[in-house]
Amino acid sequence: MPDKPLILSLPEPRTLELIFTPEKLRELRDSYRIIEGRPGEETAVLESHISEADFVIGQPPLPTALIERARRLKAIFNVEGNFLDNMDYEACFERGIHVLTTSRVFAMPVAEIGLGMALCLLRDICVADRAFRTGNELWGFDGNRNARLLSESDIGFIGFGDLGQALHGLVKGFGAPVRVFDPWLPDSYLAGFGVEPASLETVLGNSDI
Repeated sequence: MPDKPLILSLPEPRTLELIFTPEKLRELRDSYRIIEGRPGEETAVLESHISEADFVIGQPPLPTALIERARRLKAIFNVEGNFLDNMDYEACFERGIHVLTTSRVFAMPVAEIGLGMALCLLRDICVADRAFRTGNELWGFDGNRNARLLSESDIGFIGFGDLGQALHGLVKGFGAPVRVFDPWLPDSYLAGFGVEPASLETVLGNSDI
């Protein structure tokens, strides 16, 4: 029977138990050989096992020298949702090593909380709640002196990846204009979402939120 593919599990600050359901984790352990590194052991695990690893779960430091030894490595599963500047992505690309991210999974939950925070700030919801609980609430114009409507605001995005696109899907229903600065995406792509491509200076200088 051939050896099971090897996974190096280095998902700090997460754990396999946090990432997978118990059922999926059992399936993973049944199908793969897994070497789990504890916090602080990333370099030692990589130095010892990178040449035999088929997959890496996590975002550990992977300089060019280690990637050159990763003869069997097929994919790195980044479970943080962002691309840290701690590995040679170009070397991965040249060797056909896929670097995958979970950012799409987190996009909508984070977008919803972002929209909630924006509305809270614009309408002083948290301030009014605290005032009401202490018997200091204000009514009428006095209670809305600093309030603003999201639908009448100029909205600016810095970056338009998975999170930005998810948030745009939520705010576009308010009908407010949206400007976007993203140096990695062409203007034609951004325009396809109905947003206005803009410079960083324009977004920072002309956005209410």
